[in-house]
Amino acid sequence: MKIPTQLKHKPVIISDEYNKIDGRYAGKSDIVALSLGLAQINTRGGMENSAKIWRHTGKKWSSVSEELPFHRVLDLAILICKSKLHFQKRHEKNEKDSPQYPLLERVGVQGGAMNVAVCEDNEFLEKDMQLFDSLLHKDDEILSERINHLFGVLKELQEL
Repeated sequence: MKIPTQLKHKPVIISDEYNKIDGRYAGKSDIVALSLGLAQINTRGGMENSAKIWRHTGKKWSSVSEELPFHRVLDLAILICKSKLHFQKRHEKNEKDSPQYPLLERVGVQGGAMNVAVCEDNEFLEKDMQLFDSLLHKDDEILSERINHLFGVLKELQEL
């Protein structure tokens, strides 16, 4: 299935047939494609690159397809990696050695910092953290494969 190109998001680079490789949803995902292109929302009159996740219900394109600026995609990648690292370290240490909630870490970006924190407002935090942790373990092979590819690409970029 081809993604629409007449919409406001203008795809440039795509990963079609994403539903075949969409982690644990592979083969049954409504995420048809990922795309990198020009953002549909032009802020301050300028254009912006973005990533978009294309959903299809089987009958029509979904209104919950998401579009993300590149920096947010990278921020999500950082957040995923830092979260995975936190939960791996959590198993290796005593609970008293773990960082204090809610702030786990601050990642320096743009002269400021992106917080990596636990959502204190979640009334089921401990239970949800256990579930999150178990899902990280369940998907470890899927995530690690992608992280290893990302690591290789980052090394290539650094060598240029």
